[in-house]
Amino acid sequence: MSLNITNQPAAAGQKRPRNDAGNRVTVVLGAQWGDEGKGKVVDLLATEADIVCRCQGGNNAGHTVVVDGKEYDFHLLPSGIINTKSISLIGNGVVIHLPGLFEEGDKNEKKGLRGWEKRLIVSDRAHIVFDFHQVVDGLQETERQAQEGKSIGTTKKGIGPAYSSKASRIGLRVCDLLGDFSDFSTRFKNLVRHYQSMHPSLTVDTEDQLKKLKDYAERLRPMVRDGVYYMYEALHGPPKRILVEGANAALLDIDFGTYPFVTSSNCTVGGVCTGLGIPPLNIGDVFGVAKAYSTRVGIGAFPTEQLNAAGELLQTRGHEVGVTTGRKRRCGWLDLVIMRYAHMINGFTAIALTKLDILDVLDEIKVGIAYKLNGKRIPHFPANMDILHKVEVEYETFPGWKTDTSTARKWNDLPAKAQNYIRFIENHIGVPIKWVGVGKSRECMIQMF
Repeated sequence: MSLNITNQPAAAGQKRPRNDAGNRVTVVLGAQWGDEGKGKVVDLLATEADIVCRCQGGNNAGHTVVVDGKEYDFHLLPSGIINTKSISLIGNGVVIHLPGLFEEGDKNEKKGLRGWEKRLIVSDRAHIVFDFHQVVDGLQETERQAQEGKSIGTTKKGIGPAYSSKASRIGLRVCDLLGDFSDFSTRFKNLVRHYQSMHPSLTVDTEDQLKKLKDYAERLRPMVRDGVYYMYEALHGPPKRILVEGANAALLDIDFGTYPFVTSSNCTVGGVCTGLGIPPLNIGDVFGVAKAYSTRVGIGAFPTEQLNAAGELLQTRGHEVGVTTGRKRRCGWLDLVIMRYAHMINGFTAIALTKLDILDVLDEIKVGIAYKLNGKRIPHFPANMDILHKVEVEYETFPGWKTDTSTARKWNDLPAKAQNYIRFIENHIGVPIKWVGVGKSRECMIQMF
């Protein structure tokens, strides 16, 4: 399996043509509401990658990767950290909770992840998630519930408050932590006071927090680089295979998702450029990842949700529990309206369709192909959540294949009815399906071309 690199850099000493973009990056993004199995696709591609990058989000993401029977859970670390021959980069668009980062690394080290600190680079422009951000996240959810009768359903990992600090221009970055610690301490205390003025019940032991942060700073220091220069040199130096791993997914994007029930970052393709400091010219393949059905964690509109036996079966067979939250995922039929919408925004060059095997026992399988409002098809994905709650889904129904697909390793191993299901999805969204997943491990990803 290879990551194709186009527009190779000019040879040493040769003047570069002005339209030569350098190395291209391959991007893997979620095409639904997250939890699509992006980690598996990244892990598959990362075996040949030189650099694997995270560009946005924080430890609200959860990617599970199974290698040699061992299950690794990643939240901040790029899934490519398993590859001992590649570098993993946490870009400037990521918000980093330092205790979470080191706890995650240490936990996975006990499972066999060796030398991860030597393979990790952290951008000095990345913003920091503090413990009090996480407390504030919980307080805000409680306040929303009390005031509006509903919460957003955040992971309470402090992601929203950290991005809020960033947008308010009062946030603190990795470069601040590694700079003059006296200045950092003053700004940290000011930030705490800012949140205490909004949440009087918030208590923070600032001296204890600063002591811990000083210790984290020294452990972090060897990993920190100027991310913009690092990426520029990677793009314009010798040929390199560079992979970008998106967190969350298109329908959770702060601009394009089911707002306000979204995350606080751009988890569509634009977030790759802003979260790593790379030009659009350097974007190569963009692979969208989708389950063969739909799931969603938390609240918000979910047109194809099945609050019935079919939904329960998908939840049980698919072990649909959030990696980060431990919450049961809501389940429903595959929604091609949202996949087409995700493709409009991201321009997918191919799709990875995961967890096909979960559908093996069903007598019939439905696929949402259009939304109707007041009996009329609507040509777009609604921005207004009240409208999205009201839409009626038009379905196409397929006969189930009633055959175990978990041992399939090539296209011809799949039953004809499963092949028809896959081809229908491909034709309807107008994007080729490059991989079909029928299990947890690397070997269970069938490559189509």
